[in-house]
Amino acid sequence: QVQLVESGGGSVQAGGSLRLSCAISGYTDSSYCLGWFRQSPGKEREGVAVVDSDGKTKYVDSVKGRFSISHDKVRNTLYLQMNSLKPEDTAMYYCAAEMGRVVCRATLSADLAYRGQGTQVIVSS
Repeated sequence: QVQLVESGGGSVQAGGSLRLSCAISGYTDSSYCLGWFRQSPGKEREGVAVVDSDGKTKYVDSVKGRFSISHDKVRNTLYLQMNSLKPEDTAMYYCAAEMGRVVCRATLSADLAYRGQGTQVIVSS
């Protein structure tokens, strides 16, 4: 059973930075898609970024140039470095994963099979 545990959320002022972490366990497949998505109250889930087992990264337009996704294969930890944060980035952030050769797109990261419990990010103006 794949398990994901997020950490690193918090409150920052606009323009600040945060790094989210997601400890991943329970998978053995050499092919996978890992990602982050977010959800604000009253809004639909929104994909943010993905990285696949080949190391390819993809981002949605709203975070390109500001967010960076990475996967430390030794520590089995997924990261999301968020810079130049804006109030509209305020949301619960979830990491997600799916094993095997799957379609790995940032816009579809909310549809990956496994997800964590989420970590809250609040950006104040």
